[in-house]
Amino acid sequence: MKRISQSNQGASGRRSFIQKGLAVVGAAGAGAGFLSQSQAAYGGEPGRLAQGDAAILRFLAAAEILESDLWEQYWELSSATGVNSGFEATNPATGTKPAPTGGNAAYTAALQILDGDMPQYINDNTDDEFSHANFLLAYLKAKGADTRELDVLTGTRFRTIPGSAAAGSTRKGRLTNLTQLTMDTSFWGRYRSNDQNPDLGGTMFAQAVPSLNTGKHTAIPRTDDDASNSDLIHAIAFTAGFHFCFIEQGGTSLYPGLAQRVTDPEVLRVVLSIGPTEAMHFQTWQDKAGNANTNPNGPPGNSPFTVHDPVNNSDVTFFDLHFGQPETLQANLIMPEPCPFLDRRFPLCSIIRPTETDGVAMGAVNALTMDGLFIGQSREFFEMLMDLARDADRAVRQSGE
Repeated sequence: MKRISQSNQGASGRRSFIQKGLAVVGAAGAGAGFLSQSQAAYGGEPGRLAQGDAAILRFLAAAEILESDLWEQYWELSSATGVNSGFEATNPATGTKPAPTGGNAAYTAALQILDGDMPQYINDNTDDEFSHANFLLAYLKAKGADTRELDVLTGTRFRTIPGSAAAGSTRKGRLTNLTQLTMDTSFWGRYRSNDQNPDLGGTMFAQAVPSLNTGKHTAIPRTDDDASNSDLIHAIAFTAGFHFCFIEQGGTSLYPGLAQRVTDPEVLRVVLSIGPTEAMHFQTWQDKAGNANTNPNGPPGNSPFTVHDPVNNSDVTFFDLHFGQPETLQANLIMPEPCPFLDRRFPLCSIIRPTETDGVAMGAVNALTMDGLFIGQSREFFEMLMDLARDADRAVRQSGE
């Protein structure tokens, strides 16, 4: 996948996908998202959002819609143990709670090597992302902000990526692709490093599973053939375990990064209230992923578990991270090590990392793109996502004076 870079184009060039007729409504009557800085300034029209605040919430809502799509795929396939209810939130794409599918027994069993409660955790994480997307959409609409791009995302136009065809899947079109992932697992070393911080130029972070960062890997069974291959289905579940971490650590950084650009205290409250739930997800998943490193069909001990995927023509190797590992790879070190923060002259501090605000939205788009999550999406989809990210990154906190 090619890397998406931040464009310098002005506001007049944005929303090109709407101008090409991809929006579900006409360009006339643009909402608060199209107001000028002076029109939408903090302290202006009562009940309306500042332009920057609306842009930030739109991007976060888009991210939550994408998360809802990928987590629903994981939920459909992992609910074979009867833990397939308990949704408080509706699917933002359908407006209804998802119906139990019966799950995929082989995939569910493989996930339970990570933790016996994995089906419940996946159910709860999916429910959370549904609720985040629904709340942000409703809040934006209540404030009169433009949600046309979000309405397109929740619709069917871009849900064209084929998902799993294995037992348990509803086999409907998806926004996201979980079958061709190239996963950067350096978040593992980043949170375990006590001398490097990406916000201070740190780049040398240990990869938890180096082979996931090369080639393409599936995190869900694509067909029943995948599910019937014992070694492969275990490798697929282990890949999913690390992908859960990858996704949620991105949200853990995204919310505090964008919170620094928010103007309205209520919008800040929204961002600061949702963001920590992403951190709770991340800590849960990294605790479970640390168990994804032993050969379930082989002898006990610290023997590598290597599996070949004939569809993606890739290999993945998992090592047992419980034994003989440096601190940066230790399996059970799930709380962030103190590291340099703001300036190296200050004492080390245990923090979320990174939280740099410059370019954080486009950085999230880049990371998800490089992950392979959007392989198969259209050019118009990328244009829309880049527009949303550029707007969020342009947001400037206003003084209110």
